Amino acid sequence: MWYYAARRILMSIPIALGVSIICYALVLLAPGDPIQSLLPPDASPEDIVYLKKLYGFDKPIPIQYLLWLQRAVTGDLGISLQTNRPVVVEVFGALSNTFVISIGAVLLAFTLAFVLGTLAAYHLGKPTDRAVTTAAVVGVSIPNYWLGIVLVIIFAVKLGVLPATGMGSQGSAKFSIFEWEQLKYAILPMLTMALVPLGIIMRTTRSAVAEVLNNDFVQMLRAKGLGPFAILRHAVRNALPQVLTVMGLQLGYLVGGSILVETIFTWPGTGFLMSKAILTRDVPLLQGSILVLAMTFVTINLVVDLLQTAVDPRIKRV
Repeated sequence: MWYYAARRILMSIPIALGVSIICYALVLLAPGDPIQSLLPPDASPEDIVYLKKLYGFDKPIPIQYLLWLQRAVTGDLGISLQTNRPVVVEVFGALSNTFVISIGAVLLAFTLAFVLGTLAAYHLGKPTDRAVTTAAVVGVSIPNYWLGIVLVIIFAVKLGVLPATGMGSQGSAKFSIFEWEQLKYAILPMLTMALVPLGIIMRTTRSAVAEVLNNDFVQMLRAKGLGPFAILRHAVRNALPQVLTVMGLQLGYLVGGSILVETIFTWPGTGFLMSKAILTRDVPLLQGSILVLAMTFVTINLVVDLLQTAVDPRIKRV
């Protein structure tokens, strides 16, 4: 187990290196000059040269990348061109806000999906199964940004029971999920982000549990006189590794793919931060955000692999 964990961590190093190369190259290949956004239209050539030298844009791109990578390994992701603050402070502050709605969406989607998917598998072909399957298809098909707009219209504009945007009157500095006046700002983003993983995990759980229920050992358990709940418990445990894999991927997508949802609700997370960095051509902030989100995704996959081994010892990791 420990050998496998160490090997996976070592394997993540070339993955991280490849991700860093891609994110650095793609950002620099985008049209426009990031220095121009910092200068007035009548800036002199001397000012442009000075700023390029100050931020390191005067060097060849391979040298820029190696210097950036050297700093990134030590935790220095550079300075934001717009706020003049360290990128690592900006990114991790926004990442903590993203985790607020991501964890809420995870708890809602994963719990409901696992329960409903298991019920659908146990009542395969019956009205319960058809209802859950229909709900799963709807959840996968509806774009989350469209759902977010609809929820704003219903609950914020028409009913006026929930706020449409923001993170509370005091912002993220004093946000607390244990206070209703703060929590109500996170409800609509959570519901919006929970829909797609809810549908995907419901379908995965239904298929995995139904497959296990058709195995010969389940028939043997029934022949021994075990009750429905005991049989279902055995089936769920055997299907759990497959479901965990999908849950881990969906958690990574929730954290890294929240840019549209956070932009709609003006939620100051990593997605909203990246959208601002794209619009303002803040290259260091954009590169740092992408790198941190990619490393978060790699870490989640590693944790899921280790959890699979802990849940089902039959999965041998060497």
